[in-house]
Amino acid sequence: MKPQIAQQAKTVGDVAPGPFGSFVRFVVCGGGIGVLSSGAVALLAGTMPWAVANAVITVASTVLCTELHALFTFGTGRRAGWRQHWQSAGSATAAYAVTSLAVLILHLVQSSPGMLTEQVVYLSASGLAGIGRFLVLRLFVFAGGRDGGQERTWDRAFGRRAAAARRRVVSVPTRLPNRVLTPAAFAVGS
Repeated sequence: MKPQIAQQAKTVGDVAPGPFGSFVRFVVCGGGIGVLSSGAVALLAGTMPWAVANAVITVASTVLCTELHALFTFGTGRRAGWRQHWQSAGSATAAYAVTSLAVLILHLVQSSPGMLTEQVVYLSASGLAGIGRFLVLRLFVFAGGRDGGQERTWDRAFGRRAAAARRRVVSVPTRLPNRVLTPAAFAVGS
């Protein structure tokens, strides 16, 4: 008689990319949205003050980028929650301040810069702010995508405990007269 061994289903967790992979994804997502945002800011700046246009586009692009970063860049496997949106908004506010300050300084140095010069300054400041933003997002906001942050750890721990409570595997040595067979695992409660 062969021992009955209960087969446990193995779940493969979300594999989050490493630092280099995350940075490449961040550049593709954030940089792509940043370039599109740059054009949108330039278009809106024709109808309203530049700082207001930058604020409007920054809010819209931050919401979009936060979702993309949660799902794709940092590999959390789920959409961003309110906590991630607020923390991401904080880092975007700092990036907004950097880009606005850079363009303000440009306008102080050069009274009427061309659109190309303004875009170069804006994109350069966005790039520098983006590196800082990447570090904040990777190390603090979406750290749970790699090592199980507070919310994710709770969800996984609770899920594992609930699954374990439903399906216990017990190793019991099976005895025949004067002979011990290999341990057999019996599934209890499944």
